[in-house]
Amino acid sequence: MLGFPRTGPARPADPEVAAAPERQDPDWEVRAGGRRLGELLVESRLVSPAEVTSALERMRRGAAQRLGRLLLDSGALSEADLTAVLARQHRLETVDLRSATPDPEALRLISDATAHRLQALPLAVEGGTVVTAVADGTPVTADAVRAAMGRPVAFRLAAQSELRRAIDTSYRALAGLESQVQVFEARDAVRRDAGRAESEAVADEAPVVQVVQKILTQALRDRASDVHVEPHEERVRVRYRIDGVLHDVLDLPGSLGPALVNRIKIMAGMNIVERRRPQDGQISTAIEERPVDIRVSTVSVVGGEKVVLRLLDKSRPLFDLGRLGMPDGMAARYRDQLHAPYGMVVCAGPTGSGKTTTLYGSLGELDSPDRNIMTIEDPVEYTFPSINQIQINEAAGVTFAGGLRAILRQDPDVILVGEIRDVDTARIAVQSALTGHFVLSSVHATDTVAALHRLIDMGIETFLVASSVTTVLSQRLVRRVCPYCREERAPTPQDVAFLRSVALSENPREGTFVHGTGCNFCAQTGYLDRVGVYEMLPITPRIRELVLASASHADIRRAARSEGMRTLPEEAARLVRAGITTTAEVLRSVYVTGA
Repeated sequence: MLGFPRTGPARPADPEVAAAPERQDPDWEVRAGGRRLGELLVESRLVSPAEVTSALERMRRGAAQRLGRLLLDSGALSEADLTAVLARQHRLETVDLRSATPDPEALRLISDATAHRLQALPLAVEGGTVVTAVADGTPVTADAVRAAMGRPVAFRLAAQSELRRAIDTSYRALAGLESQVQVFEARDAVRRDAGRAESEAVADEAPVVQVVQKILTQALRDRASDVHVEPHEERVRVRYRIDGVLHDVLDLPGSLGPALVNRIKIMAGMNIVERRRPQDGQISTAIEERPVDIRVSTVSVVGGEKVVLRLLDKSRPLFDLGRLGMPDGMAARYRDQLHAPYGMVVCAGPTGSGKTTTLYGSLGELDSPDRNIMTIEDPVEYTFPSINQIQINEAAGVTFAGGLRAILRQDPDVILVGEIRDVDTARIAVQSALTGHFVLSSVHATDTVAALHRLIDMGIETFLVASSVTTVLSQRLVRRVCPYCREERAPTPQDVAFLRSVALSENPREGTFVHGTGCNFCAQTGYLDRVGVYEMLPITPRIRELVLASASHADIRRAARSEGMRTLPEEAARLVRAGITTTAEVLRSVYVTGA
């Protein structure tokens, strides 16, 4: 049986590493023949002695992370390399969780909560021994896992991020949902037989409460951005939107629908009596110790009330501009535009295209102690400790237009308007940009030129649009090819036809073409997470003249391209050539008109 070897005498290999003081931290416990992690990493030429020394100095100054995690966070080491060295250090075999499917019998040995707490995943039972994947090779973890299992354990080492994803995939929060539904139906039948009006229990143990909690928990584990609860004649369909694509998850009895909607309304502080008019609400909660904000929208449809919940996982870090998908050259030009003293930057795209994420990334570039940054949003999706953010509340009279007028009396340097929806908001935003403020906002439009025409269609004069707007950014989100199961492939006829239509002068067969074969981490879809596709239009003197002359969409777009603007299809083609996404995904997500 494979176990965790105990510690032995130290044998320092590198003078610079050996000179560091002894630590009680597990990374500095000597094990596996007296080799320390720092020694093994330097010996393997994965990091330099200076990088190890720097990480140790951070530990001395009180950093809570272990040596390996500090090196990972600094970019000095990859997780795959760290896992391989840890396996050597602890004399353990590694396991590939992309293809290893846990045996249901093994999964039943510990509960969902225990697996998440211990970060241990039972894979199989072999001759009375439980083969278990762990990311931490310390004796403390080994003893805790053995105690939880109550039987001999053979350990396999896995990368921490892969293990977390595998545990979330293997243990479904929706397990046991059938029993909660049966209890609800039995109680509902009793109420109907007794002739009592429908009532809602709100105790934590109530079946409908447990059903809602399980739906939200699984949605967070699956990285869902939205949950759709849709009533039909005899059933309630629950779907998750994951990486921009809707997936069927559950079919619940139709009788559960009204109770499910009422429970969500109670959580969101909405009116449970009103069922005909659309309503909006918000839930702030914690799911598995992760803070989550949930935007709730209800609307009456033929089968009852439909609910859509937008999940905002506040534990996920906000990306800076360099990680959103912009090419380096575009990101540099955009940063230059952001540091203009005044003017207006507009981010355009349909709902769910990542506009808010880009705007927040822009605020991250601008945030500094010498600037007064104020935002007005509906809703405030993420909070910044050093930025003043206003939440729209139309019931209390706080609208975009009214809030923006109030912001102008607060001596702002930078103003973010979450969305320009009407002429009043548009006019105040434009006037703010013309009077010395820097304004960031978003509009719903298909591309950069359409965003300019959208402002004009709202009733803003062409000379005001031409004078105030400095840059327009249009974007979409496309799914990334799963990094765990990606494979290179030959270009297909679809690849060649698309690339020829976008860039006739280039060889469509050049570049790296990849696809995902499907694995446990991407739910066999071949895609994991998303990346932005951007089109950037700086308002140059020539573009300004065309806007003033009320030129057509085609004329402005032609002029912009002659000045070097790369269109959405062209940027999408770049991502396909770079092996980041696929042609099929681009054609699904990026509406390709005459480029």
